[in-house]
Amino acid sequence: MSAGGEGNPAEKSSQMTSGSRVLVIGFLIFAAFAGWAFWLRHSRSSRYDAFAQCLAAKQVKMYGLYWCTHCAEQERMFGSSFKYVTYIECGVKGSRQEAPECVQAQVKNFPTWEFSGTRHEGVLPLSDISERSGCGLPHF
Repeated sequence: MSAGGEGNPAEKSSQMTSGSRVLVIGFLIFAAFAGWAFWLRHSRSSRYDAFAQCLAAKQVKMYGLYWCTHCAEQERMFGSSFKYVTYIECGVKGSRQEAPECVQAQVKNFPTWEFSGTRHEGVLPLSDISERSGCGLPHF
């Protein structure tokens, strides 16, 4: 045996195989977790797509402001499905002025929901939006 500390070649091969197994198992666990997290996020965020699309079809509108925390709270309830909601941005970027469309509509508080000519100010649970609009919520 040399002074360099080289061991038995069969022992080295066994150690490398063991190390490779640990890496492969670790990677598989990571990949499974990442896949599960992606699926969970995707299924949760898009589960309201049909509901939000129904709201748009029935011309339900939400007036909001980009700096409004309650508007952001309402948006989070829809997840990525909010992209289908008819949303009117009332804030003019770079100022505290209100967009002309919102001034004309006489919207004063945010968020404001408009359902067939009637309005509701404030954050609404999705069940209330469903009742007021006639759009059904998905069942889970």
